[in-house]
Amino acid sequence: MTIIIFIISAFISLKILGAIVRKVQRDSRRKFLVKKYENAHIAEKILDGYIWQGQTSEQLFDSRGGPNDIERKVLKSKTKETWKYHQVRKGQFRIRIFLENDIVVGWEEK
Repeated sequence: MTIIIFIISAFISLKILGAIVRKVQRDSRRKFLVKKYENAHIAEKILDGYIWQGQTSEQLFDSRGGPNDIERKVLKSKTKETWKYHQVRKGQFRIRIFLENDIVVGWEEK
């Protein structure tokens, strides 16, 4: 019985320690992003993984990480990209984010 209590206590302690570590990491990342973008609101949106129109490609990368694939078209007056995330099958992705000249103009989620 004592061993079971010890194991349960250790498990609970690890859970609490994990939560503290995640909070410290998030706070540290938030501080970095606020300094980088000079905007606490943008830092929070990035930390929460949001996508928004007008978001820069750098903010998108900080928010979502690198895409699984990028489709790029260079036109006379602009560059269009589609960043693709969460590949389901070959050529199929759950999220496609559309950028023009490194700015998010829209997205679709399946």
